[in-house]
Amino acid sequence: MIRENKWLPINLKEVKERDWEELDVILFTGDAYIDHPSFGPAVIARVIESQGLKIAVVPQPNWRDDLRDFKKLGKPNLFFAVSAGNMDSMVNHYTANKRLRSDDAYSPNGKSGFRPDRACSVYSKILKSLYPDVPVVIGGIEASLRRLTHYDYWDNKLMPSIIVDSKADILIYGMGEKPIVDIIKLAKKGVRIDSLTNIPQTVSLVNADSKYATNKKWDTIELNSHEKCLEDKKLFAQNFKHIEIESNSMNAAKLTQRYQDKLIVVNPPNPIMTDKQLDAVYDLPFTRLPHPKYKSKHIPAFEMIKFSVNLHRGCFGGCSFCTISAHQGKWISSRSEKSIMKEIDQISEMPDFKGYLSDLGGPSANMYKMSGNDKEICKNCKRPSCIFPSVCKNLNSNHDNLTQLYKKVDKHKKIKKAFIGSGVRYDMLISKSEISKDSMRYFEQLITRHVSGRLKVAPEHTEDTVLNMMRKPSFDLFFRLKDIFDKVNKKHNLKQQLIPYFISSHPSCKTEHMASLAARTKNLDFKLEQVQDFTPTPMTLATVIYYSGYDPYDLKPIYTPKTKDDKLKQRMFFFWYKKQYQKSIKDELKRLKQFDLINKLFDK
Repeated sequence: MIRENKWLPINLKEVKERDWEELDVILFTGDAYIDHPSFGPAVIARVIESQGLKIAVVPQPNWRDDLRDFKKLGKPNLFFAVSAGNMDSMVNHYTANKRLRSDDAYSPNGKSGFRPDRACSVYSKILKSLYPDVPVVIGGIEASLRRLTHYDYWDNKLMPSIIVDSKADILIYGMGEKPIVDIIKLAKKGVRIDSLTNIPQTVSLVNADSKYATNKKWDTIELNSHEKCLEDKKLFAQNFKHIEIESNSMNAAKLTQRYQDKLIVVNPPNPIMTDKQLDAVYDLPFTRLPHPKYKSKHIPAFEMIKFSVNLHRGCFGGCSFCTISAHQGKWISSRSEKSIMKEIDQISEMPDFKGYLSDLGGPSANMYKMSGNDKEICKNCKRPSCIFPSVCKNLNSNHDNLTQLYKKVDKHKKIKKAFIGSGVRYDMLISKSEISKDSMRYFEQLITRHVSGRLKVAPEHTEDTVLNMMRKPSFDLFFRLKDIFDKVNKKHNLKQQLIPYFISSHPSCKTEHMASLAARTKNLDFKLEQVQDFTPTPMTLATVIYYSGYDPYDLKPIYTPKTKDDKLKQRMFFFWYKKQYQKSIKDELKRLKQFDLINKLFDK
């Protein structure tokens, strides 16, 4: 039977129905309230509840009126918690060309306009103005990726840590279950939250020359100040190398950065969660459903993950344009098979479940249970990626655990089909010369049992100059993948399609690289669908290069297309087969004197 759980209260009526006279924590979120383990605010709310606290959730409060949504539940005993939601609000609102989106997947009926730009700061500042004596704890991906001086693409300028602008008392970065429990335990004892400067995986703002509590065992790296970063883009780029390394280190240092007369203190991350700790999170009493207030409404993001199961956290790919390692870290934390099967049992009892799981995955589909063979080597590792420029010899990338899990799910009496919707890292499966036996077992299981006619993979580009900057493997590996894919299809009499993802306008990408991409994908009979223009988001290598013009690791200058005209010129090559772009493409190739590519794309 499906659990008879209650949603956490969202208004005064529901608080009173629980016979609560007061609340300990009130959590504000930019998303609709969906009580599901795929939604960060719901997870943190359930973790807070598990500590014996009375908590309410205020989803998508109105920030434009008399602020009644911020006042309706009064003051909590301990603190306000604030999250912009599962997505960065600016990425949620705007396209790569800075056009306002007309929809919002995390809002009822997919309508936009239910959250402000920079929601985390807006909510936090409102709460601080209304209740200056009540601490505010901010977290979620929007806060996490803005924990230090960062480039803001939408305002086209450097901004200081979000803890400055938001006026929050403390910031939790990354996956927040451990830090929020640490904060709660001390807050219960009456310790002031703005004095909690020694909790791992948190960010505090202190007076620059004053003493503050810290862990003396932590090494400290002082970054270039915010003011120096404003003066010199190279100094801003220089900071990123330290930020990325320490975000992904098992023995990380504390980072500090001056801002005016203040000091931003970023404490090292927690060790990765054990399988028991992660299982405990997924065993919290989620209803797995949107709050009843949305009963007659459709929430697109929920429909996408309604019948999906998350197997692990973290990603050791280290792609230049991706925020996953900056938020979740590069070390993999996996759930136990028992926990995963228990969740599948719960899903199978849901009234509208028809037997189809939409995804068994994670940030990358095929990193479940993977880690270094020798943990001592991992402790001293400074590589941002375990698989670029080559797969680390210390990495146990055996796929058998995952293959066996897929097979076990297949045998579940109420599961007709379990699809893999998360992206597959094929550079962990295939080398230039061979595919290992365990990889082949996984690949065959994947293609024959878990693909709905189309397998999506992400080569991202075809040209080595760009791929090296992306920290992605050579496109030659994609040819090897396609060859094996076609052979498996032929062996099993299938007609699956391989659907590649590509990115334009990435740092180091020039128009001639896009022209080559068009020609090479044409030779493979691809008419590209899954494409995007690079969008600079805080705390990625590619974004730092986009703004500064320098590679943080060697401080050499890197070309990046920035103007709207340059970006559109690159993007049009994705669609060389459409008549409306063909004259412009030919004119551009003539300007570049790439006459051979004109012949390749448009056979005379």
